[in-house]
Amino acid sequence: MNAPYDGDRVHGAGGTGADRGVPPETGPDGTVPPDPYLQHAYDYDPYRAQDLAAQDPVGEALYDRAAHPPPPPGTYQEPQPLYQQPPAAQYPPDPRVWAPTPAPEPAGPSRNLPYGDDARTTQFVGVDDLVTRASEDEEEQDAFAHLFRDQERPGGRHAGHPEQEPAREPAPQKKSGGRASGLLRSSALMAAGTLVSRLTGFVRSLVITAALGAVLLGDSFTIAYTLPTMIYILTVGGGLNSVFVPQLVRSMKDDEDGGEAYANRLLTLVMVALGVIVAAAVFAAPLLIRLMSLSIANDPDANSVAVTFARYCLPTIFFMGVHVVMGQILNARGKFGAMMWTPVLNNIVMIATFGLFIWVYGTSAESHMGVETIPQDGVRLLGIGTLLGLTVQALAMIPYLREAGFRFRPRFDWKGHGLGKTVKLAKWTVLFVLANQAGVLVVTQLATSAGKLSGQDGTGFLAYSNAQLIWGMPQAIITVSVMAALLPRISRAAHDNDPGAVRDDISQGLRNSAVAIVPVSFAFLALGLPMCTLLYGSSGSEASRSMGFILMAFALGLIPYSVQYVVLRGFYAYEDTRTPFYNTVIVAAVNAAASALCYVVLPARWAVVGMAASYGLAYAVGVGVAWRRLRNRLGGDLDGALVVRTYARLCMAAIPAALVGGVVGVALLELLGEGVFGSIVALICGGLLLLGIFFGAAKKMRIEEVNGLLGMVRGRLGR
Repeated sequence: MNAPYDGDRVHGAGGTGADRGVPPETGPDGTVPPDPYLQHAYDYDPYRAQDLAAQDPVGEALYDRAAHPPPPPGTYQEPQPLYQQPPAAQYPPDPRVWAPTPAPEPAGPSRNLPYGDDARTTQFVGVDDLVTRASEDEEEQDAFAHLFRDQERPGGRHAGHPEQEPAREPAPQKKSGGRASGLLRSSALMAAGTLVSRLTGFVRSLVITAALGAVLLGDSFTIAYTLPTMIYILTVGGGLNSVFVPQLVRSMKDDEDGGEAYANRLLTLVMVALGVIVAAAVFAAPLLIRLMSLSIANDPDANSVAVTFARYCLPTIFFMGVHVVMGQILNARGKFGAMMWTPVLNNIVMIATFGLFIWVYGTSAESHMGVETIPQDGVRLLGIGTLLGLTVQALAMIPYLREAGFRFRPRFDWKGHGLGKTVKLAKWTVLFVLANQAGVLVVTQLATSAGKLSGQDGTGFLAYSNAQLIWGMPQAIITVSVMAALLPRISRAAHDNDPGAVRDDISQGLRNSAVAIVPVSFAFLALGLPMCTLLYGSSGSEASRSMGFILMAFALGLIPYSVQYVVLRGFYAYEDTRTPFYNTVIVAAVNAAASALCYVVLPARWAVVGMAASYGLAYAVGVGVAWRRLRNRLGGDLDGALVVRTYARLCMAAIPAALVGGVVGVALLELLGEGVFGSIVALICGGLLLLGIFFGAAKKMRIEEVNGLLGMVRGRLGR
């Protein structure tokens, strides 16, 4: 049993020992000492007189005064600030002492390397190496390097630094901070140039139709004028437009001279090839006219006029190719405007030529000129003017090239410099164009034959071409401009093996172009008649109405046509030209088969209208095939859900707008007549209603791309 504490025996719970009769213990002097177990713990501090700072009982209990005696009274120092500059050392630190280069590790696994690194592949770099190699880093070129070049002497050296080499033009960057703004600027510049080019192209088609009429004479000139473009695309055009841009971008990125030698070799090769092609085509002009249209070839007068026109027009193949190569060199260097603006010069020259023809001979409605009565001087005037237009267009590219720092020097060392690979890639593109032009050739034969059989104006190939010219304007202004700015970036992403970036750029191109392509396609469907009666009213009411029906048949095919164009850029970025070839074979086959069916089933008056609808149907089939193949190429993801949702919502907003705008436009056209005034009023009122309802519905549906476009427009207007 534990004995109680002595204090418990002496003191009770509530009293003292005296209360229980126990006498208290006394000291030697007879006084009773205080009991330490009954007094308060803080009443007595044995160190209070010696250390005034010791007031914390917890700190006092933990403080070991034997090991750390407190300072004597009066010697307490105030604490120094915690954050201050350390005193400067007398000598700087020696990196060889505090950071020596580690010794090489032995072969095989080493337990001294962290994270299980392999000693055989680990490079040890000490401070000595970092310090000695710091001066070897190359200075990046800045955005103001051109200021230095502007002050250089004629000898190529700066006045103050004769030993300094001239600054090289910086290579294209993979990523840029202003990615979206740069794309919008480039697209806006090209869209403006293409818009002006297309508008002047409209004027050109107007004066051609006014001068020659929408009859056999007009078809004969249109066949001859279209023939050089078809031959150019069949030979080198397809490869130049799609294959050589990625190759030029790679050469600028990888070659020491920035790709200038490669561009000179390419331009020299194209010029030689096109010279041979032009000579062969001019010699074979009668055969080519027969291939284009049997109905014209079988008419002696029409064949004679068409062959004469063709021999004047065929040399333009050379200038087409030179213009395209120069434009692609500028595009690869980030200069996008020249290729879109120089065609305006061609249109101006042709407008002046046909205007002079009208001034001399009168319009077709006044002179009733046909293939039998057109004078040879008139044929010669139109032929020389057409050739001169393409010549001026190509030569106008030279100042832009000089401004970009490119100097053409003919180079014939084609072997062993990458052109063979480019030609192999272009092989499939040529086959791609061949398949596409085969479908066009079938349509040309059928359209000219249908126009001759119907005996009515505006039912032949010229009407088909004029309606297609209007229909293709949004594609050339919007989709082509957006993708021309995106294609170099997509090519770099494909070269860097970044399928995510390729997918994002293609998705961006599809959605950005859809904002304008979808409502415009429905506008063609609703307002095709007033458009054509306004533009081609000089050719007669019957011909203009026929062109309006053809444009309406083309209308909705603009959507798959635009999508197909964007999707195929993804294959070209990966240098895959075989897949677009197979896809185009399908499109051409569907187009030719459907057009032939329309020619057989429909009356001759409506056969060309059915052919226009077949064109859109063929591209709708082609989009399904191309989309699936590109999605598989990019790892099964092409952002399809977002793209399809955007197009579906845009179509939902456009359908009621087209219904209201079309009804109002046609009603006004019938009420006011098909003259210039009635056509303008119908087109303006119907178009404003269509656009207002579309953008209002799109805003209510919160379509992101439309709201972004409206916000950009408000920002430009300062609202």
